[in-house]
Amino acid sequence: MQIKLIPRLLCAFAALAISCGSAFAQPYPQRTVKLIVGFPPGGGVDIIARSISQALSERLGQPVIVENRPGAGGNIAAEQVAHAAPDGYTLLVSAVSSLAISASLYKAPRYDLLKDLTPVAVVASVPNVLVVHPSVKATNVKEFIAYVKANPGKVNFGSAGSGTTVHFAGELFKSMANLDMVHVPYKGAAPAMADLLGGQVQAMFDFLSAAAPQIKSGKLRALGVTSTTRSPVLPNVPTIAEAGLPGYNVLGSFGVMAPSGTPVDVVNRLNRDIAAVVNMPEIKEHLIAYAATPEQMTPAEFSRVLKAEVAKWAKIVDSTGVKLD
Repeated sequence: MQIKLIPRLLCAFAALAISCGSAFAQPYPQRTVKLIVGFPPGGGVDIIARSISQALSERLGQPVIVENRPGAGGNIAAEQVAHAAPDGYTLLVSAVSSLAISASLYKAPRYDLLKDLTPVAVVASVPNVLVVHPSVKATNVKEFIAYVKANPGKVNFGSAGSGTTVHFAGELFKSMANLDMVHVPYKGAAPAMADLLGGQVQAMFDFLSAAAPQIKSGKLRALGVTSTTRSPVLPNVPTIAEAGLPGYNVLGSFGVMAPSGTPVDVVNRLNRDIAAVVNMPEIKEHLIAYAATPEQMTPAEFSRVLKAEVAKWAKIVDSTGVKLD
């Protein structure tokens, strides 16, 4: 009797193993996906994340929620994702340049950008724009440079935090124009913008996507965009390079990253779905309305761009001598 039971027991164990295996091999995703943003609602990164979240949810068949974790120039969010389970359910949405700057600026970071995070997809690129409060007596870049030189140490520029792209767009401007201008960091672009509108700071190098409404309403004066070409959103606003500071160029890219070790098939699935979302006419229109240019890259292409950005900003961090505030 015992000998006859052995084949039945083996079959039962085999069936159980297959059942358990199929449970663990369920296709991704099976639950809510979180997009972690390192800045408060209303800033450029937050706008990009919310632009794709609903359509991405429909593609994945699961809720996709945006969770804001502001602080340390976006590094609190990046650290959270870097240390999250590598299963595709916790993703970082960030400005690529901000991550690259932080890699050189922070001497003892709690995560390694190139080792602890995996590039997934690039969503869009957005130039910054130099905007000033209406009380500033300057209507163009050359006049602003002259104004700052006439008031050394008295002109403040706000940013989304130390080490962010909007911070270093200002530091590069200071360095190239040889200016004494004071950096005032905030916990995100939205509170910095609020103080700029209130006149507590005089200038800001904000993402054009976030600043465009304030410019168009006349609440702020745009002096120049940071890219090498003018933006179709503000065609009458020159580039900073053509308006008085030749060679100046800062362009922010927004990307999605996952914890290192996330399965390749999950990364590729997310890349395909994000690319499909960005290609949707209504999403393209929405991004363009916020002065963002839709982008597409494979994870490998994004990885090469990230490494190049780290190298580029390491040189700028070193040449400007910027320290954390």
